Parts: sequence; C-alpha cells; structure tokens
Amino acid sequence: MRITPPNYVAVSPHRYTTQVLNVATTSAATAVPPHRRDPFFDNAKFLAILLVAIGHFWEPIKGGNRALEGAYIAIYTFHMPVFILISGYFSRGFTLTGHRSKRLITSIALPYVVFETAYSLFERHLGGNPAQPISLLDPIYLTWFLCVLFIWRLTTPIWRIVRWPVPLSLAIAILASLSPSIGNDLDMQRLLQFLPYFVVGLSLESAHLQLLRQRFIRIASILVACFALTLSWWVTPRMHTAWVYRRDSAPELDAPWWVGPVMTLAMFACAMLLTACFFAWVPCRRTWFTTLGSGTLYGYLLHGFFRKAGQYWHWFDAEWLQNPIGVICVTLLSGALVIVLCTPPVQRIFRFAVAPQLQWLLKEGGQKTDGCRP
Repeated sequence: MRITPPNYVAVSPHRYTTQVLNVATTSAATAVPPHRRDPFFDNAKFLAILLVAIGHFWEPIKGGNRALEGAYIAIYTFHMPVFILISGYFSRGFTLTGHRSKRLITSIALPYVVFETAYSLFERHLGGNPAQPISLLDPIYLTWFLCVLFIWRLTTPIWRIVRWPVPLSLAIAILASLSPSIGNDLDMQRLLQFLPYFVVGLSLESAHLQLLRQRFIRIASILVACFALTLSWWVTPRMHTAWVYRRDSAPELDAPWWVGPVMTLAMFACAMLLTACFFAWVPCRRTWFTTLGSGTLYGYLLHGFFRKAGQYWHWFDAEWLQNPIGVICVTLLSGALVIVLCTPPVQRIFRFAVAPQLQWLLKEGGQKTDGCRP
C-alpha cells in the first residue's frame, strides 16, 4: 500500500480535493510518483459518499424498522468522520498563501454560496416553503460541510503549533455539547463537535494508515463491525438518534448536562474505531470505482436534490418501501444515483458550480510550490 501525505489540497473534484470531497495527493520520496493520485483515497472517498447517500435515503423509510434504524445509526456514527479526517489529513500543509487562498475560495467558499442558494430556492419553490430565507450564515441541509470546512481549514496553522491538539479539540467539543446558546449560525454545533476528527486528520501520518493493513487488524475489524451493528440495534429504542448528527447540545436533547461530555467521548471513540475498520478494508489498488472517487464532491452536493425531491413529492410514502424488498430497492437506487453523479460527464456539466474557475476575478496566486496541484 502506498499512502503519501501531500503538502496541500483544495476541494475541487476534478483535481485533488478533500472530503466529500476531493483530495490532492503528491508524492514523497519513493511513494506515489508526482502527478498521480493515490487510489486508496479515491476509493475511500467513493465508498464513504456511497454510505452518506444511502443513509440519507434510508432516513424517510426507517421508521418502525429497528434493524434499519440500527444500521442507520452505525453508518451515521462514522461516515462523516471519515470525510472530515481525510480533509484534515490533506489540509496539513495549508497556509494563507496566494495560490492556496485562491483555491480555498474557488473550491469551498464559492460552491458553498452556489449550493446554499440553490437548496434554499429549491426549498422555497418546490418544497412548499416560500418563507425559506437565503442565508449564508445558516447552512441548509448538507451545505453545512462546506461551511465548516472553510473555517476548519483557516484554523489549520493554529492546530499545527498546538502541543496537544486532539485533547484540546475534544475539550472544545465537550464544551459545545454543554452550550445550548451557541445557536445555528454557521452550524456552530457541528463545527465544534466534529472538530476533533479534522484535528485527528491533521495529526495523522501515513504510517498510521499503513498499520491498518495488517491481516489481524482486518480480521478484527469484521468482528468490530458486527458488534457495532448489534450494539446499534440494541441502543435504537434507548438513544435519541440526533446524537449521531452532532448538531445539538445535551440540553437541547432534554438530557442532563453530564450526558453531553459522556456522549461526545463515546461517539468519538466509536467513530474512530469504525473509521479504522473502514480504512482497513478500503482497496489500495485501482478498482472500477477509483475514478469516481475524484468526483465525490459532485455526488455529495447533487444527490441532496433527489433526496429532497423525494420528500417533497412523497416518493417515500409507499408502505412497501419499509419492507425488506423496499429497503433493498432504495439502497440500490441511491447507490446507482451516486455512481452516476460522480461520473466525468456529470462533472463536466456541473463544474461551473462545484469547481468554478474565476481567472477573470481573482489574481494569480503566485508559484504553485510544495507539491500543490493546479
């Protein structure tokens, strides 16, 4: 397995981006040669966006189905931490230089503005909510990820000089879980409660990922995954599902104050364990879906329109969808949708919105050094 850390990455699906997002990989010494993507991360991103979409499409049909609810909780425990950790890993070399600042604007800030507006208009005109505001301070639906990623990346230089970054970020997440007065601006609860995963990514080394490829760890990960599914099934009637979203404090979920710190640490431990299991089984070689991994930002931002349309137009109201056959159909269709949305033709069509090129507006950012990709 060849995993090499880049000095910088920007979120641009047709280039090298993070998170849901598209990552730029560069070579270090004898690993992946320059100008070649490491298939491991493209594979990981595609499999993660597949889980994100499946989870979104399961949400309206999981009511009353304890097994599906349990699987839903298990997936939601770690699928966003996977993206966020990868985003942190490829943000380690970020600095506010000219070129990198330009990439931050074109690959994160502008797509956020475009899709925040698009989803708000979609809700206003098709969702029967004419009062839906267009507010860049209150992210709608899945646009929160771009919003918080923009802020996290700006703080990267700070986390790189902190002596104990992960414990500090966990302390911040715990305090957020105790604070109902934070409000919805910039989705601050998610920004702070998901922060530890970004910081873990900043602190991660390629050697750590190499360790997960050992045979006994891969075998153990199967047992852990089975236990996680069983545990998720058990906690389904005992735990508020909103805990996995990390968007509410303990008081907002009508829980005692001490539950906030306990759940923050428990969710962090579970998410990191399942993320390790996930990475242990991500293929390191090129597969049929490796190329699709470069378009995960398209799949992430575009699949939400189909999920919202299904909600607005009552596609999920049919009772048969809650039966095993219906769940299988929804799972397969949501997976097929993501595959299509990540393909190069779709990327070419929507590149103007997801990865805009604004040479007419932005100055050249200087030389692209330290392995930065155009």
